[in-house]
Amino acid sequence: MVTALFFTALLLLIHSYVLYPALLWLLKPKRKHPYSAFSSLDSLPFVSIIMAAHNEDMVLEQKIASIMQTNYPHNNFEVIIGSDCSTDRTNEILRKASNAYPNLKFTIFSKRQGKVTIINELANNAVGEVLISTDANVIFNESTIFELVKYFKDKTIGLVDSRMINKGLKKTGISIQESTYINQEIMIKHREGAIWGAMIGPMGGCYAIRKELYTSPPANFLVDDFYIGMKVLEKGKKCINNLNALVVEDVSNSIYQEFKRKVRIATGNFQNIKEFRHLLWPPYNPIAFAFLSHKAIRWFGPILILCIFTTSLILSFGTIFFIPLAITILSIILLPLIDIFLKIFNVHVLPLRFATHFLITNFALLVGLIKYLKGVQNNVWQPTPRNQ
Repeated sequence: MVTALFFTALLLLIHSYVLYPALLWLLKPKRKHPYSAFSSLDSLPFVSIIMAAHNEDMVLEQKIASIMQTNYPHNNFEVIIGSDCSTDRTNEILRKASNAYPNLKFTIFSKRQGKVTIINELANNAVGEVLISTDANVIFNESTIFELVKYFKDKTIGLVDSRMINKGLKKTGISIQESTYINQEIMIKHREGAIWGAMIGPMGGCYAIRKELYTSPPANFLVDDFYIGMKVLEKGKKCINNLNALVVEDVSNSIYQEFKRKVRIATGNFQNIKEFRHLLWPPYNPIAFAFLSHKAIRWFGPILILCIFTTSLILSFGTIFFIPLAITILSIILLPLIDIFLKIFNVHVLPLRFATHFLITNFALLVGLIKYLKGVQNNVWQPTPRNQ
């Protein structure tokens, strides 16, 4: 029984982190996307770009400028921004921008609402047949809007995600490791979409969705983008990632701040797995297989790691084979302590930092599970400080 638990937990982790990405690489089609697409000469759909902003004066002017400098026709999109009880220059910037750009509208909320509540209200007021939900610190390039919208020519497409390019990477913290993780996630999501049309959850910083498919997340949900994406799949439409829809985002370098962000996301993950548990069956269905392999197994990763460590210790008392295995597992778990010690002396070893990132991510999942079990009352949170 103990041996079976050990190998089951180990194989599940190997499947999620190694075998599943390898399978996607083997199955990837020759074309990036086998879907029909608009050309720049076609009649393009009207787009509503919606964004919640709380104290974003450091990036807001750059963000608005990046939207207005895109090559998508200006008479074919609107920008709607909700200021969530901002106390810095955000409201002043919005007033100035609305005078300069007739297609920009904004609403000032005097009481803190949280991103989900604001995005829901902005989506209800939007007139575009396609919504682009985006964050204030995610900067567009000139073709971002067109690349997000072009695959909506295909009636089977319900949601299109962007490709994040990270800036501000520094070896002194966690940003290189986080950027590497994000890049791997993007490729997994892209291949899920290209193979099955079943990309499991957009990255959240910038994605497009048909307005008719937009479903308002519950008020206390912490990860709204995942909920919205899974609702699209639930309705029988496809979710894909377009690698040409480029956006730029600065990534956090602080281990502490990144841990707090991951705890919040992890808590929201468990809200979503309860909400969409019916999509995990039958496991041979592409959506269920992708959801289980890419997300559900990883979200329970800390439980699997604890199971592997505990069972290897128990088995090491009876079988000599498991003694070096238990020592190896314990050594891996202790690697972050070595990394933290070296960091005191300004020594940064990339492989050690990757081990730290992996274990911090899994510890955040464990804390998030505990927070979820205690209950989530609202979705209001402070944005993670970035390398601005």
